[in-house]
Amino acid sequence: MKTEFYIITGLSGAGKSQALKILEDLGFFCVDNLPVALVPTFADMCLDEKNGLDKVALGIDVRAGKNYLSSLDKNLELIRGKGIKYKIIYFRADEATLAHRYSETRRKHPLGKRVVDAIRGEKKLLEKIRLKSDLEIDTSHLTLGELKEILGRLLGISSDVLKISVVSFGYKFGIPVDADLVIDVRFLPNPNYVASLREKTGKDSSVKRYVERQKPTKEFFGRFLKLLEFLVPLYINEGKSYLTIGIGCTGGRHRSVVVAERVAAFLRKIKYNPVIHHRDIERKLLPG
Repeated sequence: MKTEFYIITGLSGAGKSQALKILEDLGFFCVDNLPVALVPTFADMCLDEKNGLDKVALGIDVRAGKNYLSSLDKNLELIRGKGIKYKIIYFRADEATLAHRYSETRRKHPLGKRVVDAIRGEKKLLEKIRLKSDLEIDTSHLTLGELKEILGRLLGISSDVLKISVVSFGYKFGIPVDADLVIDVRFLPNPNYVASLREKTGKDSSVKRYVERQKPTKEFFGRFLKLLEFLVPLYINEGKSYLTIGIGCTGGRHRSVVVAERVAAFLRKIKYNPVIHHRDIERKLLPG
């Protein structure tokens, strides 16, 4: 089994943690701040096909300590000897940007000195690793979305993957806690008040026809689907990995189901692959 093995390193505050999160979303098994001495042991785990670790990223930086960093070369040679061809990605940013980021987060620099002095000291400690790096990324002026795009391109992986979930629900049972966008469709005519439709759900063709033939429904789809077509690429550009769209009606069995199905179908049409979940479709609580 061929293992993609990346060492993520660089200056504190330059985006290494964000890079590891992005790589995790792209299917990598990520470990941050693994003790340098354990790198060969971890490599053995990667080579064991039973573990299925074919894409790996390790975060190693100044937190390992000066003495451990000095032994990094030896440990990397050990894993190369095991047949793993690793690559080192070094993250940096200009001094002003790093100082500003520390000022915003109010976190202490790992070297524990005055921030500017710590940044300069860290550069010296990591210079040897920087010179050995295969890729160097300056994050001084990058957004999260731009960083994700760069990493995806450099690694030959599509970085525009956005996992979209469309969830229908009933307001009587609460709004989904993980919803990013929530659309209330209780303004649409309610099939629950049509005797022949009451016991059916939005997956039934007769309920679907009833909801979709209404003038407000047609106008709503015309506006909302265009909004989604506009918004989704912006979420991707911003670096978002997950998007949950909640569609709610009173009981979650009729209108929200019809709308959620239509939204999911539209997203598939424009080349996304949403997962759809009708949370409350089996609940029977009148009115629906």
